[in-house]
Amino acid sequence: MISLENRIAVVTGAASGIGRAIAIQLAECGARVGIGDLDVEGGQETVKLIENGNGTAAAFHLDVTDLQSVAAFRAAVQSAFGVPSIVVNNAGWDQGMPFMQTTPDFWAKVVGINYLGVVSMCHAFLEPMIAAGLEGRIVNIGSDAGRVGSMGETVYAGAKGAVIGFTKSLAREMARHKINVNCVCPGPTDTPLFYAQPQKVREAIVRAIPHRRLGQPREVASAVVYLASDEASFVTGQVLSVSGGLTMAG
Repeated sequence: MISLENRIAVVTGAASGIGRAIAIQLAECGARVGIGDLDVEGGQETVKLIENGNGTAAAFHLDVTDLQSVAAFRAAVQSAFGVPSIVVNNAGWDQGMPFMQTTPDFWAKVVGINYLGVVSMCHAFLEPMIAAGLEGRIVNIGSDAGRVGSMGETVYAGAKGAVIGFTKSLAREMARHKINVNCVCPGPTDTPLFYAQPQKVREAIVRAIPHRRLGQPREVASAVVYLASDEASFVTGQVLSVSGGLTMAG
């Protein structure tokens, strides 16, 4: 089993779904985990699940679109645990609809959460990580929509594509500091967001997956834990799809 003993990690959007699974697996490997989410109650439930497994975690309010909130979250995590060496940018949001039905307010919200939130978190947490001389790991959660496109998710796909490009560029800059930056792109996953789609759409998506099933949040989390570990010490600037073969683009 991968060991993350004596590591401090933060996970955004960990009140449920994939983020919760990531936080739990990081804690199972020994990391102390700071959870940031708008849903503080859900975050505290994630903490309870971690503590029931004898792990250590704390939940804090976080709005990744608000720079002051990001700064307050950083201060709270450092006060509770110290300077994190693992940052997982998982927080995301979307609402499926044809592009021509979207509005400027919708564009701003999608880009603010899914892309600029990642930028803000990286900028805030890399500063103390570099100053402390930590060999860090940044894992950004993208989406296969950002790799190959997705009908009805055009603005979201654009934002996730930006996350992929940002990840690769940041990886080049951070290599000199021994900080690896990678991206995990989930395909269709068994989360409430998937079930918000019409049943016919869900059925068509599952039929298109070579494995003929949805991914499980723990399967995405396993990819994140690998990239956060010493096992991936020579892996940076990479994009790993966890999609059951739905997408196979290089």
